[in-house]
Amino acid sequence: MDDGTFRARLRVFIERSAVRNTILALVILNAIILGLSTSDYIKTNLPGVIYTLDRVILAIFVLEIAAKLYAYGLSFFRNAWNVFDFCVVGLGLLPQTTSLSALRALRVIRALRILSAVPQMRSVVQALFDALPGMGAVIIMLSIVFYVFAVMATIMFGAKFDEWFGTVGASLYSLFQIMTLESWSMGIVRPVMYEYPYAWAFFVPFIVMTAFSVLNLFIGLLVNTMQSAVEAEAEAEFEKLRDLVRSETDQVGEQVAALQGEVQALRTEIRALMEQKNG
Repeated sequence: MDDGTFRARLRVFIERSAVRNTILALVILNAIILGLSTSDYIKTNLPGVIYTLDRVILAIFVLEIAAKLYAYGLSFFRNAWNVFDFCVVGLGLLPQTTSLSALRALRVIRALRILSAVPQMRSVVQALFDALPGMGAVIIMLSIVFYVFAVMATIMFGAKFDEWFGTVGASLYSLFQIMTLESWSMGIVRPVMYEYPYAWAFFVPFIVMTAFSVLNLFIGLLVNTMQSAVEAEAEAEFEKLRDLVRSETDQVGEQVAALQGEVQALRTEIRALMEQKNG
């Protein structure tokens, strides 16, 4: 068996659904093991089991990456998910030292490969990427609103509430907390209103413009993008079906034309035989 044939067979083996599902199951199992390794009970009672399972799964991941590198060659790096897997598995091979433990813990994000295996999840991820340009415009607009209100808050409330509004940076953070509606009323707004009774005229429009209006634009963009992605996918499937029907129709037409030719030839032969017989 030559090298090209072996690579082709290896590619077929790697792309089998059983192999891919096994790798995905190991990805999920590895994520669970990494989560269990943070438990004090597990670290005390089953440290060897967790370590062994982690090493075995990591070895399988390394073999998978090595097999793909050999099977696909440099084209392996043309797939973004392959590059992602290569980097994460490489982080898993780092020495187990305290300074590098945070990097090694990034192996758990390899569970994101599930996104590439489920078509519905792929559509959601694609919609998120497609919505980024529109979201960028909304983020710029939101940043301008934040900056304007932060400067106003610093000027109006900074003198008596230095911790929240003493600087533009502190005001930006406080306004972000207010936008998320986390302890905004009793935590910040009401104490400010105790000193500045008309402060509600500042905070209410800010909340309406950010928490209720601008953030809803993100939802609208995502919904519209996902709908467009679904429609595009449906259109692509329809085009494939139409091409298939057209191909089948052409084949049937060719077969009908061939049959008509054969029938015409038979008629000609029959007519010639009839003429010979009558002659």
